[in-house]
Amino acid sequence: MKIGFYGAVGEVTGSNFILEGAGVKIMVDCGFFQGVKVCDEKNKKPFPYDLGSINAVFVTHSHLDHIGRIPKLFKEGFKGKVYSTPPTREISQLMFDDTVRVLGREAREDNHEPLYRTEDVQQTMENWETVLYEETVVIGEFHIRFRNAGHILGSAMLEVTHKDKKLVFSGDLGNSPAPLLPDTAVLSDVDYLVMEAVYGDRLHEDREQRVALLEEIVKDTIARGGTLMVPAFSIDRTQDLIVELNNLVESKKIPEIPVFVDSPLAIKVTGVYDENQSYFNKETKDEIAGGDDIFKFPLLRFTSHSSESIAIKDVPNPKIIIAGSGMSNGGRIMHHEANYLGDPNSTLLLIGYQAVNTMGRALQDGATSVNIFDKEVPVRAKVVSIHGYSAHKDMNALMEFVSSMQSSLKSVFVVHAELGVGLFFAQRVKDYLGINARVPKEGEIIEIDF
Repeated sequence: MKIGFYGAVGEVTGSNFILEGAGVKIMVDCGFFQGVKVCDEKNKKPFPYDLGSINAVFVTHSHLDHIGRIPKLFKEGFKGKVYSTPPTREISQLMFDDTVRVLGREAREDNHEPLYRTEDVQQTMENWETVLYEETVVIGEFHIRFRNAGHILGSAMLEVTHKDKKLVFSGDLGNSPAPLLPDTAVLSDVDYLVMEAVYGDRLHEDREQRVALLEEIVKDTIARGGTLMVPAFSIDRTQDLIVELNNLVESKKIPEIPVFVDSPLAIKVTGVYDENQSYFNKETKDEIAGGDDIFKFPLLRFTSHSSESIAIKDVPNPKIIIAGSGMSNGGRIMHHEANYLGDPNSTLLLIGYQAVNTMGRALQDGATSVNIFDKEVPVRAKVVSIHGYSAHKDMNALMEFVSSMQSSLKSVFVVHAELGVGLFFAQRVKDYLGINARVPKEGEIIEIDF
């Protein structure tokens, strides 16, 4: 058996792996490499493998760095099926529709052919089938079971069994316990593990700490009479933030001020979350059963139309604006940052991973000015980060995840991490758990006894 590593190795984005053996090839994820633009230059390169030989694609979850290039597979000749959980399929449709619009705009600006079009997305969705958690898909001699990753709605680890051996692709692992979702499923008897380590070298605040920090930041911004800007990913991060602001308002820990969710995509995804409450954890289900509308509180406004977004500027401070994109590399947040980054009374709150070469990363690293829409904008606003809102496990939680399989694991392949972080985490696994661990290279094919 062989595993091919074609993305998210030595870097966080671009998830793409192929498991080959016993006359079968299955792909796990096919995501965007993400940087300055939604569609980085690396995404335009031809796939380094024969698409006709791949039997099926399995999707861990609906973030663009895991699904972004799937329509490109179909555009370039892939004929197989795609499998995921139902919420992943539903959210992926929304993500693709939004991405086609962005790709079209970027293609017009740069005068090139878009990576894919609406018809490629349609073909993708026509060949996309859904699988419930704990259900198994059989492809040749491979039995692939979907296990709850607790990362975002519908996220899954893929447990591949062949005869008496077990290989797991972790996808992204949730920062459990989460406000809305159940904890990551507990695995056992795993021989090989391909796992993410985005935060393999650092720790997050716990849930109580992050809520306390959020409360403090909101109060501080109100006291200074500023605007609190939150670049937030449309999936899960926005919904978690709404729920925790809802709790702070209802418990009167923060005053009622205007809160804008200014992202058409995030608004649609929130609707998907609301329609899939059966996937929530018990605590949230009980709260809803008690009559609480977790996505609604006084002065919360969803601004779908651009005219509503523009009008936010006319609303007096203090106010909170939650908008995409989460790395400030596009979307409506950039307009708000252009308006308020120069205001020393305002605050920019970063609550997610900021990839290298994104404006969010520059701001997180202390940039004194940034270029927005070809204008240099001074950074006088307070810039703060709360890592506890990450939807990824931190270093200790990742180590705990691996240690639960310590007795059976033969090898761990560390992916979805910047190179230094991945090497650090792999060394920790070797030193503390005595398990062989390594960071593959892009394009490397590794043989395993599977």
